[in-house]
Amino acid sequence: MLVMRALFILPLLAACTIGPAPVPSEDGCGAASYSGLMGQNIAAVTLPADLNARVIGPNDMVTMDYIESRINFETDSFGVITAITCG
Repeated sequence: MLVMRALFILPLLAACTIGPAPVPSEDGCGAASYSGLMGQNIAAVTLPADLNARVIGPNDMVTMDYIESRINFETDSFGVITAITCG
């Protein structure tokens, strides 16, 4: 019975293998065009409604999925933009 369970589970585990990490391009999301926002408060910034972006605070949990077209605005505890990256 134990062998049957193992034979059932092994193919499922094989499907969970992790491939190589994606290689990011230089600026696939256009983050460089928003570099002028560095040092500004995120609350005072107006971004396009269709922009694929997320704001990440100092203690925010975020997913680890890499989306090349998404812009990450990282802020400090006061809401000041400290980094702008793709992903």
